[in-house]
Amino acid sequence: MDPRIQQQLDEQEVKINEILKSVRKTEKYMKITFWATIIVVVLPAILLAFVIPSAIDSYTTTLNGLI
Repeated sequence: MDPRIQQQLDEQEVKINEILKSVRKTEKYMKITFWATIIVVVLPAILLAFVIPSAIDSYTTTLNGLI
């Protein structure tokens, strides 16, 4: 094989490996972002769906006791 072509292929292989490393880092970052979003946004929203009705019930019961 022509040495020039072999050199280009070697350079391309190095660049492809660098791109692969970058893609893996990006994938890891996106997974961390996904789970952080779930923990910070979704779980509190689900918990509030259960806490707010009981808090309203407690508040209205207290107000009825005062009247």
